[in-house]
Amino acid sequence: MNSRVTRRKLLEVSKQMTRHFIIICGLLLWMPLLYAANPQSHAIWYRYYDQKGIANISSSVTPAHIRYGYEALDSNMQVIRRNRPYNAEADLRQSTQREAQARQREQDLKLKRAYGNVAIATEKQNQALSGIKKQIQSQQDQLRQLQSDRILFKRQEMEYLRKGESSIPQRLKDQLNQNDQNMTSLKKNISSLQNNYRTTQEHYSNIIERLKTLE
Repeated sequence: MNSRVTRRKLLEVSKQMTRHFIIICGLLLWMPLLYAANPQSHAIWYRYYDQKGIANISSSVTPAHIRYGYEALDSNMQVIRRNRPYNAEADLRQSTQREAQARQREQDLKLKRAYGNVAIATEKQNQALSGIKKQIQSQQDQLRQLQSDRILFKRQEMEYLRKGESSIPQRLKDQLNQNDQNMTSLKKNISSLQNNYRTTQEHYSNIIERLKTLE
């Protein structure tokens, strides 16, 4: 009876040892396969091809690598990453674009601080244009008055000539001369104010349109 029990125990122990042995052997067989399926992913070598198509390999990145573009290789000489050649023109364009974008952001911040929103900018535009328009109207009123004065002075001049006077009084000559100078000055002022009106209108229109895109 005891011998039968002992045999059973020995048989069970033998089966367990066999299963363990099979598992260990399986692991030993799979380890190389797992290693092959997961090679080292960090770069060991760096390869570039020069203008003659000759491959150059080194353990570090040199200016020539950057110039021609290069491949990063692992320990098995497999390509894990490609880097394009350095393009000075493209880099300059991107740099210029980044600078322009930075300036635009700065200008946008200034606009937001100065005007806040479209409604405030529109109100300031109306105030500025209204002030310029009043100045133009005032200058035009003065010009019309000078034109009326000139008509009066010219009538007086014609009256002297009709009477056969040998000369026109100096006072009337001075008045006509001063009138002419004042009219010329006012016309220049009116033209300048009209240009200022158009410039101000365009200035605020650009601000308002930009604020609309930011809201």
